[in-house]
Amino acid sequence: MTAAPIVPGPHDEVARTAAEALAALLPASEQLEAGAAQPGTEHITTLFAAAVIADLGGPVSGRVGVLVADELTAALSSSPMGQLDLAAAVQPALDAAAAALGGTAQAGRSVSLDDVVTDMAGDFTAVPLMGSTILAAVLVPDTTLEVAAAAPGAGQAAAAPAAAAGVPATPATAEARTTEAQAAPAASAATPAGVEQHTLPPVPGPPVEGNVRSIATGRRGIEMLHGVEMEVTVELGRTRMAVRDLLALTPGAVLALDRAAGSPADLLVNGRLIARGEVVVVDEDFGLRITEILDQSAAV
Repeated sequence: MTAAPIVPGPHDEVARTAAEALAALLPASEQLEAGAAQPGTEHITTLFAAAVIADLGGPVSGRVGVLVADELTAALSSSPMGQLDLAAAVQPALDAAAAALGGTAQAGRSVSLDDVVTDMAGDFTAVPLMGSTILAAVLVPDTTLEVAAAAPGAGQAAAAPAAAAGVPATPATAEARTTEAQAAPAASAATPAGVEQHTLPPVPGPPVEGNVRSIATGRRGIEMLHGVEMEVTVELGRTRMAVRDLLALTPGAVLALDRAAGSPADLLVNGRLIARGEVVVVDEDFGLRITEILDQSAAV
């Protein structure tokens, strides 16, 4: 039985533009391309391992979300720096998607897959991000797309591809688009030029043998994280104080640390000790000259 074609909605090009912006910055083992926008359903999370959603600010309200496959969550959990936070890893990608929508993204939050549809707060549009298979999906509420498309110049840009392809205007709601897609005769359905037919959820295929870009076999796990930003801290020393002593602190008070003068400072990445070095001055700013890289099995 031939599947019914995806019927583009009036704001799908806006969703796809946001997805393309997100795909460019999302950590992945291979280059991602945005597929065709389509109505989101309760089955959207079937093939994904985790979700992050960010509220939007600025001229555009609502939210934007991203679903990721287990290749990214596995890479983050097996990082040499220890467990890395998924929300922090995808924040630059969410920022890019928000900018494409005409707004700004607040800090992303990890959301249970069971709560994703509820968190979208109504009808939403999904755009799959394709590599050798679907590796992620971008989710945007339809109300957010309506506001983004109404921005100066956005409406015309979103409507142009559909008009050029001869696709008639369709209702904005997910229910209406789904109904029309199901009603289209499969035998006479022609795929408009430039409209891709990737649907969610797909049936995953087996890993491609010898594909060095795939991390399903454990390869290139660290390479796909090269663009992920992490918090780096230099620690001179520590001490412990009673609450009464903390409350008694005043300007000019001196705290004795648990490290002798001249001892190396610790370099921590996401709270994990990875190296030591000596504090130096670089152009009137403090810096750290690395003197020792610690064996991660011994680092604490």
